[in-house]
Amino acid sequence: MTLQAIIVDDEEYSRKSLFFLIQENCPNVHVSYIAQSAQDARDFIASNRIDLAFLDIAMPRETGFDLLPALQKQNIMVIFTTAYDQYALKAIRSNAVDYLLKPIDISELKESVSKAERWAGLISTQSSSAKTEPRADDSAKSAEPRSKITLPHAHGYHVIDLDEIMYVEADSNYSIFHLKQGDKMLISKPLKEFERYLQEGNFMRIHKSVIINFRFVREYSSKNGTQVTLKDGTILPVSRRRSNEFQERSRLYFQR
Repeated sequence: MTLQAIIVDDEEYSRKSLFFLIQENCPNVHVSYIAQSAQDARDFIASNRIDLAFLDIAMPRETGFDLLPALQKQNIMVIFTTAYDQYALKAIRSNAVDYLLKPIDISELKESVSKAERWAGLISTQSSSAKTEPRADDSAKSAEPRSKITLPHAHGYHVIDLDEIMYVEADSNYSIFHLKQGDKMLISKPLKEFERYLQEGNFMRIHKSVIINFRFVREYSSKNGTQVTLKDGTILPVSRRRSNEFQERSRLYFQR
């Protein structure tokens, strides 16, 4: 698999040196474009397929973080390249593949690209699964229901049992997975990216910002507006238009 990449950096020396490092050491990466600004990159990715961005952070007018939403919207993986280590925590929280400090070390560059290749393979596998997913009327012919989901993070990915997920909450272009042991995972994909994967079985989207797992529902009430209470005491809203569907789905679930 060859990754189509873009370099985004306002400094000419940094752009050129990174380009040659990639060319000499990363045979599975093809640099399709070198952008001098966030807007330059934004214009290019609007009409060209890119898999991976090598993104500088401190640039005039717009920073690398300003460009991030446009990259995430197109599922473009990001490796940050910067001379400033104070951005590391924010970069990691953004679910970037990696964070490289300038001057870039060749071995670290190779490792970052290897991570990106693993992520790309994971994304490809999930995409293929979605394309071959049986329709609802073919359910009798389908294989075993899924029991796990893979969630990318800054250094690779987590494999999570679906039964561990209490609910998933939207946070702008991110999703927060709330797990039964109290752990939370921030994933740089919107909720709709997971809805189709989770909609079968025990999960349901009960609100524009929430998908729940029926395994953890303790109570449903319409006293103070329709809402559900989970076993840990978390209270979540049920939208009015989804209320009837929720009641029917919950009835079927708890009668099993």
